[in-house]
Amino acid sequence: MSAVSPVNSVVKVVVDTNIIFSSLLNSNGTIGDLLFNSEPFIEFYSCHYMQFEIDKHWKKLLKISKLTEAQLRESQIKIYSKIYFINEELIPQKTWVKAEEIAREVDINDTDFIALSKHLKAILWTGDKELYSGLKQRRIKNICNTSDLLALRLKLTKF
Repeated sequence: MSAVSPVNSVVKVVVDTNIIFSSLLNSNGTIGDLLFNSEPFIEFYSCHYMQFEIDKHWKKLLKISKLTEAQLRESQIKIYSKIYFINEELIPQKTWVKAEEIAREVDINDTDFIALSKHLKAILWTGDKELYSGLKQRRIKNICNTSDLLALRLKLTKF
């Protein structure tokens, strides 16, 4: 993870699909805590592709969560309210090219998240162990898992 922004600055964090998937399955867990209780220190961002992926796996989420459709939708609305969604079309082409070069070696399906984190100069938060370790091996610094983000929030809240 890269250096923390100066004190009193907000840290931008891009959230990938597996983080939202996990929070929908258990919004009272650590991931839910981070999403709901990190203001004013951390701002969360994602791209529209994440919403598409959640919709694509909606039936699976319903089955695994054992929630009703209404309960899961309510959870989705609450979680999405904590995220700024950025249209991928706003990301410059050269950023896409760099992101694709990185993602091609790890998981091409994560190109959107890598591109958005580069565009926003943000940290990419993922629960995908292969993506996390693959980016770390390539010396990508703006990547974190849930433990890393918890430690960062603790550090930020001490100031």
